[in-house]
Amino acid sequence: MFWNEAMETIPAEELEALQFRRLKWTLRQVQEVGFYRNRLQDAGVRPDDIRSLEDIQKLPFTYKKDLQAGYPFGFLAVPKREVVRIHTTSGTTGKPTVVCYTRQDLENWAELIARNMVMIGLTSDDVFQNAVNYGLFTGGLGFHYGAEKIGMTVIPSATGNTQRQIEMIEDFGVTVVHCTPSYAMHLAEAAESMGKRLDTLKTGIFGAEPWSENMRKELESRLGVTAFDSYGLSEMYGPGVAFECPEHDGLHIWHDMYLVEIIDPKTGEQLPPGERGELVITPLVKEAMPLVRYRTGDITMLMEDGCACGRGRKIARITGRSDDMLVIRGINIFPSQIEHVLLSLPDVGEQFMVYIDRVKHLDEMTIEVEMSRANFSGELRDLARVQKQVVGALQNALGLRTTVKLVEPGSLPRFEGKARRVIDRRGEIW
Repeated sequence: MFWNEAMETIPAEELEALQFRRLKWTLRQVQEVGFYRNRLQDAGVRPDDIRSLEDIQKLPFTYKKDLQAGYPFGFLAVPKREVVRIHTTSGTTGKPTVVCYTRQDLENWAELIARNMVMIGLTSDDVFQNAVNYGLFTGGLGFHYGAEKIGMTVIPSATGNTQRQIEMIEDFGVTVVHCTPSYAMHLAEAAESMGKRLDTLKTGIFGAEPWSENMRKELESRLGVTAFDSYGLSEMYGPGVAFECPEHDGLHIWHDMYLVEIIDPKTGEQLPPGERGELVITPLVKEAMPLVRYRTGDITMLMEDGCACGRGRKIARITGRSDDMLVIRGINIFPSQIEHVLLSLPDVGEQFMVYIDRVKHLDEMTIEVEMSRANFSGELRDLARVQKQVVGALQNALGLRTTVKLVEPGSLPRFEGKARRVIDRRGEIW
């Protein structure tokens, strides 16, 4: 099944010509952004110097830190009156990354989600429960509008209240659920404890955090669904960038809207199909916030073989990160964010350790923080007040509730060279 068969199966020569036209349009669009005018000038590159897709290697990379430095509207390429929606994603030092959308951007985004859903056999006969965060997080509304575009019945259940989520699946005859894989495991466990079979479910769409093939088997067995992997980034609209087809062998990335490169994360050199490296994406149709050679930090490869479904070249499932970003319950977190918060609190010191565990299929983060020496005299005084202050400050900054343990000054390990701040005890999740 196809939503847009012409684009999903476009021949290679036609695709290359379309990508080049759209790349040239994107380079004109980014001239409206001061950052890119300066960056291209510093690199000695003019838009007219790009005469083929291969010439994209002449262009400089864009990094997440660049977007954060441009907060809030430094990367906006259209007048603010043309912006019809704003989403944000977490920032490494307290400031989020802002993502703006024109009306056409939202239409493009819904188009991508519609392609993905029809590709896995979903139709207007399906009932879709969207059990992810709404609001500033892109996952909720992205899938919501794509599902409505193909005529599905949409239940915007959002997250939490697991018992009610299970009741809605039963009461409304839900056939498709979208959530993080860890929350799906929690749903399965809760349904079993309630004696619920969830017989109407047939499809599970899981993303926003890494998950293994073993977890796929577990989810399919316990929920009775066929599980599909979803990949996206807020900087590229949100979810919908790449998606599994029924072959379950890699992710289809929509090449008419994204120009994809795989690079060596250390040298920045392009790698050929079949070699793993960092995924770099240039969106080709973004109006409000066009980007050039955005370094995602995600490790994958371009797959060499075609697909039996007839669509274009795939990327392999994501196998890791080239940076220190953590993904906890679908939320991106950097250790530098935690450090930034702690340094703003006078009652605690700058030394901390982060522990990630999987408890009842959900990721839990525990942070050990040293008290400041000025506020410690041999015992932890006023512990409850300080602990509450730290928990609240971290929740405000990260959008995630954490467990905080206060410890004595000097009790946490010190490191020569780069500090190892995070101990991930979840086991194999990639």
